[in-house]
Amino acid sequence: MKQTWRWFGPDDTVTLPHVRQAGASGVVTALHHLNDGRAWPEDEILKRKAMIEDAGLTWSVVESIIVHEDVKTRTGRYRDLIENYKTSIRAVGKAGLGTVCYNFIAITDWTRTDLDYRMPHGGTALRFDIVEFCAYDVFILKRPGAETDHPADRIAKAGARLAAMSKSDLARLERNLIEWVPAREFVYDRQSLNRMLDVYGELSTEGFRANLVEFLAEIVPVAEEAGVKMAIHPDDPPFPLFGLPRVVCKASDVRALLRAVPSPSNGITLCTGSYGANPENDLVSMAREFAADIHFAHLRNVTKQGDGSFHETEHLEGDTDMIRVVDALMAEERRRLAEGRQDHEIPMRPDHGHAIVDDVGKSVNPGYSCIGRLKGLAELRGVMRTIDALGGLS
Repeated sequence: MKQTWRWFGPDDTVTLPHVRQAGASGVVTALHHLNDGRAWPEDEILKRKAMIEDAGLTWSVVESIIVHEDVKTRTGRYRDLIENYKTSIRAVGKAGLGTVCYNFIAITDWTRTDLDYRMPHGGTALRFDIVEFCAYDVFILKRPGAETDHPADRIAKAGARLAAMSKSDLARLERNLIEWVPAREFVYDRQSLNRMLDVYGELSTEGFRANLVEFLAEIVPVAEEAGVKMAIHPDDPPFPLFGLPRVVCKASDVRALLRAVPSPSNGITLCTGSYGANPENDLVSMAREFAADIHFAHLRNVTKQGDGSFHETEHLEGDTDMIRVVDALMAEERRRLAEGRQDHEIPMRPDHGHAIVDDVGKSVNPGYSCIGRLKGLAELRGVMRTIDALGGLS
């Protein structure tokens, strides 16, 4: 598999030399300074590509060309924004960038309640606590209808949890839920979040899915012409938040999406952590079923609790059999190679990592510290080397 690394551009504290030292050969990045719905200029793409290549690396995956909220809701200036998206796809294809990872998550992008969850080894991880989320949704944001989206016992626990939280705890929770996520072009406060929730209004899950399909019906033919593969990232967490629709949570969602717009350019990012947080999903089975349509892989692991909470674990620990997932992906690579395909390698990156050793307390994008991801990549590389030497496990 092509070993890659998420890099947030020139301002990232984890530098391109660090990426190379970690053993990755590919970079996963975007034009974050232009990622607000505008069309990406060809010269800016080539400038960023040259910067990466000068460091002895390749730009393997574009993550992400943002899908604007107007496009997701088909409101406002969505028509112009779709045309901008097409222009960006043509430009990255012309630059030789063949894979675009993107998401169609309403408003929030990926969401955690705790960015510094203390682990037994002394480092920290990312965690989603459903009770803390409920406390914010019901008692702080006071979203209309929130009470009907949470069971009574959870609301009772949330009330008790809230009573024990300090002002700084509450500020941390709000910041983590609505004010922060890396590489997003804007942040929310309570007022602006509520305004966006109003925009989504009565948009149902099926209505939101229809909007995604209409978007892809326009985008995918352009991607085919440009030689680009679109790889949708799942919802994270893979269940509804703030009453918003979610349409990429489980295997049945993937099947529906691939049936709706059949094309070699319409595929998925297999994020083992996002899909793995949904108890319905068997990641080994998904890796095998959707192998031909997997254009990119985020490899991370989670441990789930029965109430819907989860935290991110070591890459080879947690509830997902990572070794069998990697085996399934490498079997697909062998199949592609046997067909004589030039694009037989599936790019992967170690997604998220614990803050450990010298990264503890440093200013880094949570989940994207250097040493935790380096450790994850090294472990995954060992798995891949072993599977390659055995010619597969099954």
